[in-house]
Amino acid sequence: MDKWFNVGKIVNTHGIRGEVRVISRTDFADERYKPGSRLHLFLPKEKEPIELVVSAHRQHKNFDLLQFEGYENINEVEKLRDGILKVHESQLGELEDDEYYFHEIIGCTVVTTEGEEIGMITEILTPGANDVWVVKGKGGKEQLIPYIAQVVLKVDIKEKTVVIDPMEGLLS
Repeated sequence: MDKWFNVGKIVNTHGIRGEVRVISRTDFADERYKPGSRLHLFLPKEKEPIELVVSAHRQHKNFDLLQFEGYENINEVEKLRDGILKVHESQLGELEDDEYYFHEIIGCTVVTTEGEEIGMITEILTPGANDVWVVKGKGGKEQLIPYIAQVVLKVDIKEKTVVIDPMEGLLS
């Protein structure tokens, strides 16, 4: 069975020259959206994905703006709206040590060095210098854990666990 990984959602068109606004869900936007990259668009009411080739990429405000080969104006890209952009598992590259794909981290259980369970990672924020992992604990309370060496001591993808040493005041 083929495995597909979400890299973004087309939320709207942008201008009249065939650009689309994408809310990115990838940690490798420059690589995924570079001209020549192949993405597959999954539309809500379609059974088969549409293969798209990126012809241009730029950032504008909080969006990635993409253009695709063969889609030259707003009328052609209007039908792509609400589609999910995905890559096939064969398109995933090798990562360095201590680097992970979002799908490997989301769903991991976070515990402290003392064995206290904090919760499960539900989202990854990429605000700047380091990623921030959103951990939803018991009762729905969210904790923000910075992905830095002083805090995140061990990541075990196979066991889906993360061990942290929370700095004073990190957990509320």
